[in-house]
Amino acid sequence: MALIPEAIVGPAGATPAPRAAAAGDTVTPSDGEYLHVDNASASAVTVTVVAKRPCNQGSLHDLNVSVPAGSRRIIGPITAYNYADPVTGLASINYSATASVTVYSVRD
Repeated sequence: MALIPEAIVGPAGATPAPRAAAAGDTVTPSDGEYLHVDNASASAVTVTVVAKRPCNQGSLHDLNVSVPAGSRRIIGPITAYNYADPVTGLASINYSATASVTVYSVRD
């Protein structure tokens, strides 16, 4: 399910609207795109943003972040250069578990 980014720039600010993490989450990447993950479960959850383009050494570097139980993390930036699928233009996000995990994306 595509995450709709919330703008964090503006005179009034923004009120985030977290939703349950889902298998197959995607986001439109940009240099200012960040993912906020809140893990309310009893064990750590690994969040992976799947790399689509290799670095100059020829390797793919997924963005893997462990979110400890009862914690939240801000992940990013999720750049188009590294993470945009060449066909869809979306970045794929995977979770090791989704129970009690909420997520939203922001773009500055």
